[in-house]
Amino acid sequence: MNIFASRRALALAVSLCFAAPAFAEGDVVVISGARFAADPALLPIGATSITAAEIRRSGVSDVNQAIRKIGGVYGRQSLTGSPDFGLDLRGFGTNSDQNMVVVLDGVRLSENELTGPLLSTIPVDSVERIDIMRGGASVLYGEGATGGVINIVTKRPEAGATRGTVFAEGGQFSAGEVRGSVAKAWDGFAMDLSAGHQRTDNYRDNNEFKQSHFGGGAQWSTSYGRFGVRAEITRQDNRFAGSLTQAQFDANPRQTNTPNDFGKLDSDRYTAFYEQKLGAFDFAAELSHRKKETEATYVSSFGTFSSHYDSKQTQFSPRVRHLAQFGELLNEVVAGVDLTRWNRVTDGTYDTTQRSKAFYLRDEIKFGGVYQPRLAAGVRRELFDKEATDPLRAQPAYDITQAHNAWEVQGSVLAAPNLTVYAKAGQSYRVANADENGFTVAWGVPLKTQTSHDVELGAGYSIAGVKLDGRVFRHNLNNEIFFDPTAGDFGFGANTNLDPTRREGFELDASAHVARDWQVSGHYQHVKAEFREGPNSGREMVLVPKNIVTARLAWLPSDGQTADVGVQWVDEQRFGSDFSNTCSARIPSFTTVDARYARKFGQWEVAVSRTESGG
Repeated sequence: MNIFASRRALALAVSLCFAAPAFAEGDVVVISGARFAADPALLPIGATSITAAEIRRSGVSDVNQAIRKIGGVYGRQSLTGSPDFGLDLRGFGTNSDQNMVVVLDGVRLSENELTGPLLSTIPVDSVERIDIMRGGASVLYGEGATGGVINIVTKRPEAGATRGTVFAEGGQFSAGEVRGSVAKAWDGFAMDLSAGHQRTDNYRDNNEFKQSHFGGGAQWSTSYGRFGVRAEITRQDNRFAGSLTQAQFDANPRQTNTPNDFGKLDSDRYTAFYEQKLGAFDFAAELSHRKKETEATYVSSFGTFSSHYDSKQTQFSPRVRHLAQFGELLNEVVAGVDLTRWNRVTDGTYDTTQRSKAFYLRDEIKFGGVYQPRLAAGVRRELFDKEATDPLRAQPAYDITQAHNAWEVQGSVLAAPNLTVYAKAGQSYRVANADENGFTVAWGVPLKTQTSHDVELGAGYSIAGVKLDGRVFRHNLNNEIFFDPTAGDFGFGANTNLDPTRREGFELDASAHVARDWQVSGHYQHVKAEFREGPNSGREMVLVPKNIVTARLAWLPSDGQTADVGVQWVDEQRFGSDFSNTCSARIPSFTTVDARYARKFGQWEVAVSRTESGG
């Protein structure tokens, strides 16, 4: 049972930005819907963006916060005390992380396990923009992109410039963070370094969290193209507060029944990239290797249980684009290959491996004239080889090959001055990851692939500082992969393929300059998640809020002061085992309010912020 308590946090932050910017504001890397730096005429249809200015003004300390507070994306608080909330695009419940793909400068961060990407380790000061593309996107981004894609794009160096930042923050619950970064660019060469440490006791007892991060990179620009390398190193230590019954929560919501449970995570990621332009052709590729070590210890009346696993992932993603102009017609053709190998060894014995290889092709045409119509279509073919072995058993747990296809068709037209309407249709898919296949109803029987037929209609209007974007959508899913607490023979639940389900609803994004120094923005999402067939046909899915409202108000005078206030309201939800909709109780709705006031003194900025949430 999940319970929301009223909680407050107050923080004071001091930051310093010195020297000239090392990044060109007008020369940014924008990974578009085609996985290349976007042509201004071919920006992703229906996408929303969070800018570097919005990130700094809101005072968010990491990328995950920016996506939730500014982008209006709902997030479930981590059970490990980490600031990385589980993000949910379009109402996919506890498996939301597995129904969206996160990409950082072209490198896929979403992997073959239930843990989500570590967005809190990305230096927030280096982020140029965050693009949120809701809806099915498996053609370009592969499995798991039914709910959408979040593209994180970092700033690009400018020759001859230097930039550095220092940030320190302290707050309630013994929270504190220090971080710093420096970047220097010469003619044809640039390098950057960043480091940070944060810690907090969190609201619950035995929920302490500590994280240290180091990152650095170097890149070269020559007549043969731009290429570089990066390293990202993260160390986490966690203590686990565990669950409470309703009676325990009513007596003391901060208490814990697991005072001796703890864990740690070490993650290292190394990436090399290359890009070059030859006439009308653009070439790009990323080669990334990640290794991760995780340990956890749980103490109960049954004894002490410890787990340890080592995982590695290597991915290679070469691609090519041809961009050509024929009179008023602009044509973009993109083709690419995604190759991935993931392996994990648990407690030195249970060995799980997944290999995948995919080819995709996408073509988009923009016509001239008054209506400026755009048409795009794409296909993807992906093969998965999955195997799991346990030395304690004579036969492999499973050894299977799966092949899946995705397609998409979309178009837009300028229906009236400043008004664009668009339509999308396609098929996306998700395969069960190693954790899900390792805990099914029948041991050694992997889950079926989840497929979704996706449809979306939308419109966007922009004029004189006012911008509105609205869309209606429907996802009809078959074999949705979900954890069912009522499944299995021993009362612990199991991962299953559900009867056919559906997600349909409406989304609205709005922003406006309401006065010279005032700006308001908001996001509204309504999702109806239900079973389409089976014994629960017509009943609601669990752990999905029907409505989410996010709004922000910013005060931006020109005298060095800024203020920013945000509110997010999340509707009530059904409990995780209530597939029959017979439980009259609900997880209550709750509201989160955050506010920040900042004042600049030369290159120094001092800010005070406060966050409060409650049901």
